[in-house]
Amino acid sequence: MREIMLLADKANQYIDEKKPWLIAKEEGRDAELQDVCTMGINLFRLLMLYLKPVTPKLAAGAEQFLNTSLHGWISDVQPLLSHTLNDFTPLMTRVDLDKISAIIEASKENLEKTVDNVSTKKEQLFEPIAPTIDFNDFAKLDLRIAKIIKAGYVEGSDKLLQLTVDIGDETRNIFSGIRLAYNPADLEGKLTLVIANLAPRKMRFGTSEGMVLAAGPGEKDIWLLSPDDGAVAGLRVN
Repeated sequence: MREIMLLADKANQYIDEKKPWLIAKEEGRDAELQDVCTMGINLFRLLMLYLKPVTPKLAAGAEQFLNTSLHGWISDVQPLLSHTLNDFTPLMTRVDLDKISAIIEASKENLEKTVDNVSTKKEQLFEPIAPTIDFNDFAKLDLRIAKIIKAGYVEGSDKLLQLTVDIGDETRNIFSGIRLAYNPADLEGKLTLVIANLAPRKMRFGTSEGMVLAAGPGEKDIWLLSPDDGAVAGLRVN
């Protein structure tokens, strides 16, 4: 475990020193950014190789993102180069001291409940509600009605569709992981909702200039959100 902690410290130190989030903002440094991110991904992969025996569920999520299995001896592992990664989804969330205290208090309350209450507790069907946010945080999101004017497959990706959307006074290019759920031809002319003020994200296929809103766990089970009749592209959602 000591070796894992030392490796994690070195990985964190490397990323902190290189600051890829700043490199990404400067023109002409794409190659350097690629090198830093490649090193970071491979350090993450080594950490997960160490941790797989004790955190198999976390390792399974890492394998999905890395698009490769985690097995073999550390000394035999070759770095991932010219390798395609899958879309990233958070593997875990940070728990702060206040939340730990809240969990402890909630556990105490649960211990005081009767066996009948425990046995009749309704099974939770959906993921838990996210932590409460301040209204000012929500107000920072600029949600707009958007009209999909063009949709097509993304060469080299089995999950993404490329959408051109009209948000009123301009059009945006958005990559969305809905390829398994929708036929591009069925999307053209459809109204949906987008986050219009999301920072552009550089991807291997181009730059994504927003995010369409959808519900569902993913893959084939995902549904774009649509407004009622009468809404037009460009309207802000309040």
